Amino acid sequence: MEEKLHFNSNFIFNPTHFNILIVEDSTSINKILTNELQELQYNCFSAFNLQEAKSILEEQIIDYLLLDINLPDGNGSELIIQLENSHTKIFVLTAQKDANFRKESYQKGVIDFIIKDKDFFHKIEGITKSIEQLEKNRFSKILIVDDSKIIQEQLQDILGNRNYQTLITDNAQTAYEITQQENIHLILLDIELKNSNGLDFLHEHNVELITRKKLPIIIISGLINSALIRDGLKAGAVDIIKKPYVIEEIVLKVDLWIDYNRKNMEIENSTKLLAQYKETVDRASIVSKTDDQGTIIYINEQFCKTTGYNKEELIGKKHNLLRNKDTKDDTFKELWETIQVKKRPWQGKLKNRKKDGSSFWINIIINPILDANNEVIEYIAISNDITENILVEDYFKNQLNTSNQNLVYAMQKAKEYKRAMYESNLVSRTNLKGEITFVNDKFCEISGYSREELMGHPHNIIRHPDMSKDIFIDLWRTIQNGLTWQGIIKNQNKSGQAYWVNSTIVPIKDKNENIIEYMAIRSDLTELFELHAEIEETQKEIIYRMGEIGETRSNETGNHVKRVALYSKLLAELYGLEDEDIDLLFTASPMHDIGKVGIPDAILKKPSSLTQEEFQIMKTHAQAGYNILKCSKRKVLKAAAIVAMQHHEKWNGKGYPQGLKEDEIHIYGRITSIADVFDALGSDRCYKKAWKNQDIFDYLKDEREQSFDPELIDLFLENKEDFIAIRDKFKD
Repeated sequence: MEEKLHFNSNFIFNPTHFNILIVEDSTSINKILTNELQELQYNCFSAFNLQEAKSILEEQIIDYLLLDINLPDGNGSELIIQLENSHTKIFVLTAQKDANFRKESYQKGVIDFIIKDKDFFHKIEGITKSIEQLEKNRFSKILIVDDSKIIQEQLQDILGNRNYQTLITDNAQTAYEITQQENIHLILLDIELKNSNGLDFLHEHNVELITRKKLPIIIISGLINSALIRDGLKAGAVDIIKKPYVIEEIVLKVDLWIDYNRKNMEIENSTKLLAQYKETVDRASIVSKTDDQGTIIYINEQFCKTTGYNKEELIGKKHNLLRNKDTKDDTFKELWETIQVKKRPWQGKLKNRKKDGSSFWINIIINPILDANNEVIEYIAISNDITENILVEDYFKNQLNTSNQNLVYAMQKAKEYKRAMYESNLVSRTNLKGEITFVNDKFCEISGYSREELMGHPHNIIRHPDMSKDIFIDLWRTIQNGLTWQGIIKNQNKSGQAYWVNSTIVPIKDKNENIIEYMAIRSDLTELFELHAEIEETQKEIIYRMGEIGETRSNETGNHVKRVALYSKLLAELYGLEDEDIDLLFTASPMHDIGKVGIPDAILKKPSSLTQEEFQIMKTHAQAGYNILKCSKRKVLKAAAIVAMQHHEKWNGKGYPQGLKEDEIHIYGRITSIADVFDALGSDRCYKKAWKNQDIFDYLKDEREQSFDPELIDLFLENKEDFIAIRDKFKD
């Protein structure tokens, strides 16, 4: 059985728990840093010279220190030495790039160096993210397996300074025992161990440590050659570091793999949460799914309980098995035209037939599920049993229309039914002008308004701005013609919070069939809509996190996928795609490089040009990304599969992996290709520096009708300032 790494999922980072001391002699820089961090709820203290800083450190417990080295009355390095063995973490603010000074400072416990250049103030967010990361590190354990006491102590100091818990051993057997007793999150493994070999240890315990526990293992060795790299990676190691190591390299790679596993856990937790949401819907509602031909492929237990059929009797059949002869053919004709032809949700009431022949009524929403090509792949129906409400309504009508019934008895019955309706529904009445003349307690409760605040006002006092005016034009046209109007309306309460209701508005007539008022009966659907929205957001978050994992593997930032998504959305809008396609591409484009999870680090992170053989391996990430996503029936993941496969195709047919050309390339792939290249050229990578804007635009112009769709390039260049604004807003 697969075993997962455990991080503290209940940890909530609270900036108010941390004291930050800013030691900077520049008044403007000090003030800006203080204001920015206070706005994020940190407790901040300011010092403008060495003496002030020492006084504050004597009086306050400081968790994090932002330290300028060149101070009016001394050198900030004095504080680095003073705090070397304390719990205070130090970020150095400097204009210097002295490699020796950085190395010595790292050895004394400095967390990071923040260079004071033109982008200095954009780096504040990075400082706060580092602080949050350091606090999360307290819940991560790292096992150091090395036979050198000196290296054990060095690594313990380096990682302990970043709040990691560390355990040490000098032999393979003890290392394995520790992994069985402790919840380890990463292993640093030497090859030459006491009485054993690190590679043998990896081979022997590969299934247990790599497959089951999914432990990232980084090899540290004094001798690195092609054979060790090959054997180490094949044995399951995620990376190889040469001794003597660079402290920054150790720190960055440990942080990278710890964060990689955290994100994996977040995805698994989100997936589990999504399954629980589905279970909640299954328990609360009647749920069924059919294929694109209307054949039942799934029903839940509530469906079986309501209809009296078991799953074996329904799977593979059509819903007309439940059809009641009283339901008109026109109803089903309208239903199928809506969901199959218009490809829109249908909502209404249906009278059905149980297995024993008895009737039941449901309020049902049927939603067509579409793929990336806007084709129906299945239908999902969620409904509620409203049989009791219908029976009460029918009985109410019959009782009131019975001429031989005692009037007092009828009035008492009417009063009871009225009370039952008022306690379970939101009820209001208006005059012919639409002014409210009555509301029940339930209406006041959900709207947040008192009766006095509602009386005499039209219902637009609770109208949500998202609702189209056309809906209310249709509503008034219907009820003024003496017909009943039904539909779902989004309202907002007095506090501005949205709520959804299923509304039935009935014209009330006198004996001469003249309309004298309107009565509205509503049921609250807010919980169902919020659950649906939360499920959609969870799906989008999972997709976005998966995109981040793909970029993390190649040392890209989360902002890269965010920028590519925003560029793609803007370009799709300029191209004139439908809103649904724009939203679909915006959600799917972060997955364009998910296939990179299968590319070896030695190629993916190579700081120099790739060989022809290495480039052929790199190119496989497009097909690999498609293979990961292609089997999903969800339209977002199908769109992501197209993007992953086609974002390296070229307009002239010389791209990869399929060599598609011009309109053979899906519009999603053509758009994402331009967005990805624009961001890549404008960003620093391990093998190059960022290009200047004009050089990028010249390149895109040169590649018009070669690599890129000419119409899209024209749109991009005509609106290039908007794309630059996105890049500047979300800099790394």
